[in-house]
Amino acid sequence: MSTPPQQIPAAPAGCPITAEFLPPNMRKHVDPAAPVPLRMMAAKAMVPLAPSDMLGALFMLTFDADAAVRETAAKSAAALPDRFSAGLRDEGVAAPVLGWFLSLLSGKDALAEMLVLNPSTPDDAVAEVARTCSAKIAEIIGQNQLRVLRSENLIRGLCANPNATQALIDNVCDFAVRSGMAVVDVPQMQAARVRVFGPSAAPPEPGPTAEEILKELEDATPKTAAAGPAAEAKEGEDPTAAIPEAKKLSLTQRIMKMSIAQKIKLATLGNKEARSFLIRDTNKLVCTAVIRSPRITDGEVLNCAANKAVNEEVLRIIYNSREFTKNYKIKMALLKNPKLPLAVGMKFLSTLRENDLKDLSRDKNVPSGLQGVAKKMVDKKNEPKKDDGK
Repeated sequence: MSTPPQQIPAAPAGCPITAEFLPPNMRKHVDPAAPVPLRMMAAKAMVPLAPSDMLGALFMLTFDADAAVRETAAKSAAALPDRFSAGLRDEGVAAPVLGWFLSLLSGKDALAEMLVLNPSTPDDAVAEVARTCSAKIAEIIGQNQLRVLRSENLIRGLCANPNATQALIDNVCDFAVRSGMAVVDVPQMQAARVRVFGPSAAPPEPGPTAEEILKELEDATPKTAAAGPAAEAKEGEDPTAAIPEAKKLSLTQRIMKMSIAQKIKLATLGNKEARSFLIRDTNKLVCTAVIRSPRITDGEVLNCAANKAVNEEVLRIIYNSREFTKNYKIKMALLKNPKLPLAVGMKFLSTLRENDLKDLSRDKNVPSGLQGVAKKMVDKKNEPKKDDGK
């Protein structure tokens, strides 16, 4: 008889995440129905958990019904033991957890650096810290071009930070202006506009906005084909296939005229049709914004993983993501992509089912290096067992 799956305990009131990320035998330590001593053990960081799991547990326990548990968890997080700090780099940690830790640890540069470099840390949390952080952290924040173009508040924060150097602010604002951003309430952005376009030169035409293109896409997509913003793209399916060719060409031309900043906004907030257009963009920041969109579906990621012409940075983000590679189909699609590094492919091969490993060893679409490794693994598994001298 198979063991029934263990139920995930309810999250404490107000907590935005559940205990699903924890090993089943450890979920009792954040379960509101569990005895206080069990929860207190986790609040004191005395439970044997992986670093990323401990971060999530401490965050959940700050919502605990027991005041002592809440206070202990907050203290443990603020004085995070070194053995758990590696979790701050983990992209698989929930965004609310990373945002909370950044607000808590923003005064500790070594830990704050890990958090601002983590792509899963929310832009809003980074923008808030940008107002008061040290010059070193401000420099790291300002160098993240994708974050800069996704968040006007981040630019506002850096420009208001007395620790940020003038050179950094000028560089960030100049880049933002060249990319089509217009943050009219920030004097440094107006100064950058003069530097970039001259005191009397008119700036270039801004092009269509993300909102305009999204409306055009929604109008152009037949309602039967658009099953809502979260509709799952099927393997090999083009989400724009239902759009008439003439309209598709017109939209392609309109999207090409968009500024980089507006494309990134559309990639982050748009629907699957918008992402399908933008994943092919030649600008690395734009296609990176697509694959990091919080709205992207597994079906879209699967299509990217199978696409032999996909940007290499997009592929790197997919194969380095624990969340994406948990999906077996995505892992199989990556293994058939010739752009996948051999070392990554070899790591994935060891996780495959035996019949899939056999198929890969015979599949002509699989890069020859991986195909050879797969064949050796199959041959080794099929070797007759030794008879212990009999």
